[in-house]
Amino acid sequence: MNNIYLVGFMGTGKSAVGCELAKKKKWRFVDLDELIELREGRCIADIFSKKGEPYFRRLEKKILAEVAKENKFIVSCGGGVVTNEDNIRVMKETGFIVCLKATPAVILRRTKQMAGCRPLLNVNNPKERIGLLLKLRAPYYAKAHKSINTSRLSVAEVADEVIKLIKR
Repeated sequence: MNNIYLVGFMGTGKSAVGCELAKKKKWRFVDLDELIELREGRCIADIFSKKGEPYFRRLEKKILAEVAKENKFIVSCGGGVVTNEDNIRVMKETGFIVCLKATPAVILRRTKQMAGCRPLLNVNNPKERIGLLLKLRAPYYAKAHKSINTSRLSVAEVADEVIKLIKR
């Protein structure tokens, strides 16, 4: 196994768990969204508003392909990375995919402070939008090797669960 890819909706803990997992395994950590922001010199919300989601998804695909060439990386992927079949194929060919899940209420609570940075939640009823997007993305998230519900677990507990899943 080359890499571990953490996928799932925003607010499920991918970045926090990824950092913890990297420490525990003594691997390197990369957050795809942060890498995209660094390369573009602007935040995701700005990329979405100025260039649109299709531009962002092309950029995400390109950067994922670059990261996939590395070894022993814990990769926190953006919530929509799985909506592209090529991305799923690349992740499966180069590592193990773990989908982190949480309830819409937990996701809303975790993302509330960052609403301006979450372009997909800048709507009148974000909880309803979360529920809809979770349903739409469920078939894609189901393509992960394994899933963990993070709603009631600490970051360390989720990282430990990922390690257990990989050992099986």
